[in-house]
Amino acid sequence: MKLAEAKAQFINSWGVFGTYWGINRTMAQIHALLMVSADPLSQDEVMEELKISRGNVNMNIRELIDWGLVERVLIPGERKEYFTAEKDIWKVATQIIKERKKRELDPMMKLMGQLEDVEGDKKDKDVKQFTETINGIKRFGQQADKMLDVMVKADENWFISSLMRFFK
Repeated sequence: MKLAEAKAQFINSWGVFGTYWGINRTMAQIHALLMVSADPLSQDEVMEELKISRGNVNMNIRELIDWGLVERVLIPGERKEYFTAEKDIWKVATQIIKERKKRELDPMMKLMGQLEDVEGDKKDKDVKQFTETINGIKRFGQQADKMLDVMVKADENWFISSLMRFFK
C-alpha cells in the first residue's frame, strides 16, 4: 500500500473511531491528519487535504486545542497559524481520559453528591430505592474515578507489562 493510500485510510478510519469515542468525525479526521503529518500544517493545508470548509477546520481545531490534543506552532517569518498534534499515543489516550473525566465523570459525581441526601422518611420504599440507586451510582463513579486516576498516573512501561502479564 502506498503512503498516500495508507494515510487516507488511517484518517478516514480514525474519523469513524472518533464517533465511537464521542467526538465528531471531522474533528477526529483533523486530529489523525495532524498526528501523521511530519510537519505542522496550516488551516489551508488541512482544508485542502480533507476537502472541508475553513469554518469547519477552524471550529474543530479550536475544540482539539481545548481538549489538549493539538497546539499552535509559530513558524518564524510566517503569518499563518500552524498546528500540530501529539504523536505519542500514550499521551493522546491519557489526555482524552483526563478530558472525558473532567467533562463527564466529574459533573456526574457532583450531581450524585447533591442527590444522595434526599429528604424524606428513610423507611419509605420510594425514598429508600432512590437513595440506594444514587449511592450505587456514586460508588461506581468513585471506583471508575480511582481506576482512571491510576491509569493516567501509571508509567507507560508498567501499564504495558501489566497488560501483557494479564493476557499470558
